[in-house]
Amino acid sequence: MKTPRTLYDKIIDAHTVRTLDDKGLILLYVDRTILNEYTSPQAFTGLRKAGRKVWNPKAALMVVDHVNSTAAHRTDRMPDAGGQRQVEYFAENARDFGIELFDILDKRQGIEHVVAPEQGLVMPGMVVAAGDSHTTTYGALGAVAFGIGTSDIEHYLATQTLVYRRLKTMRVSVTGPPAVGITSKDIVMEVIRRIGADGATGYAVEFAGDTLYAMSVEARMTVCTMIVEAGARGAVMAPDEKVIAYIRGRPRAPRGAMWESAVESWHLLKSDADARFDRELKIDAADVAPMVTWGTSPDQAATITDVVPHPETQIDVTRRKADLRALEYMGLMPGTPIASIPISHAFIGSCTNSRIEDLRDAAQVLDGRKVAQNVRAIVVPGSTQVRTQAETEGISQKFIDAGFEWRQSGCSMCLAMNDDVLKPGDRCASSTNRNFEGRQGAGARTHLMSPAMVAAAAVEGHITDVRKFRSGA
Repeated sequence: MKTPRTLYDKIIDAHTVRTLDDKGLILLYVDRTILNEYTSPQAFTGLRKAGRKVWNPKAALMVVDHVNSTAAHRTDRMPDAGGQRQVEYFAENARDFGIELFDILDKRQGIEHVVAPEQGLVMPGMVVAAGDSHTTTYGALGAVAFGIGTSDIEHYLATQTLVYRRLKTMRVSVTGPPAVGITSKDIVMEVIRRIGADGATGYAVEFAGDTLYAMSVEARMTVCTMIVEAGARGAVMAPDEKVIAYIRGRPRAPRGAMWESAVESWHLLKSDADARFDRELKIDAADVAPMVTWGTSPDQAATITDVVPHPETQIDVTRRKADLRALEYMGLMPGTPIASIPISHAFIGSCTNSRIEDLRDAAQVLDGRKVAQNVRAIVVPGSTQVRTQAETEGISQKFIDAGFEWRQSGCSMCLAMNDDVLKPGDRCASSTNRNFEGRQGAGARTHLMSPAMVAAAAVEGHITDVRKFRSGA
């Protein structure tokens, strides 16, 4: 009798080239990678010095997304000399190694984790590894996906394999109908709050439960993107008919008989009914409320109806010290109602929440309303195609009429590697994934929340409960 297996184990087993030891170290075949101008230069330099070629150039795509400006008028010049050199070297590497490049003026350009799915480059059963931790996004499509370092990028490019250590498995099940106004961002932030920023370290997380499967594929991407903030090294969800419908007809998706064969195999991709996971977490969606971070780690979060916690209530000494430091950096006092914290900036964007559904959700909140006078509000679509679609649907005009700046695509203020940078003391309601010290600029203060919550905060001038803007709430 075969041992029951998880979906993660099935995909990893199917991609194992060779077992290297008896402790889970293997040589892993990787189907595809997405390269950006920020994490790939050293890998290409290593290939050049060693005189090596890229083993399979067609299994990679290069996208400019980190250092480019998102100013309304797009040019191929970067905001600073360092960024310009990165982009130029990126183009040289694309040309010299024969890899396709979506440069800054390409109509398909955008954040890599938005571009790859919309192009149909990620499919169920794949293993995808890339030089960005949020590669876990692709788990929503039934792939095992994870971030890798520069030396691993070089190894992959030269061999299309990685030396990889098998992970432990964790299943996170979310069940039941969520309340009105609760998004996938709120759900994954609640998961992170419960298990901590290191709670999934060493694990590949499989998401399950009727709550998540009732959500769109784009909403699932948000969940898989953010779980890396709990330390996860991989994420996956069993593909369903929504995933198949999402991929069908994409530019790089299979066609004809190959498509039919692929779909047939995708229907088999799921964990065995009696598969055992190393860890299980179950959440009732009815217990989830709109979430906001108050500190400098994604697990330092609270519901919108809560107050800033007092560090003295934290039993763990290390966490208590972290909470004290976070409050000092954020300029907050224990007991302060989350819904009273003023903001100076509102940002909607990033690989976590910049897809068309995210923009629709935020625009619905903004419809007929204006951004508060003391707030600078910015929205950055995840790709040029998302931007075009939003303009076609009239979504962009709702943002503009409300007082948001309508920008070009890119990573933008998620990590402040371009000219979208906050100043010391600025406080931002942000739909991004990380609220670390200095993440959006030296001395800047970041509060993570859903795009709809960001829109509501922009209107009110302070963090607020989006549910009062929702019909039926």
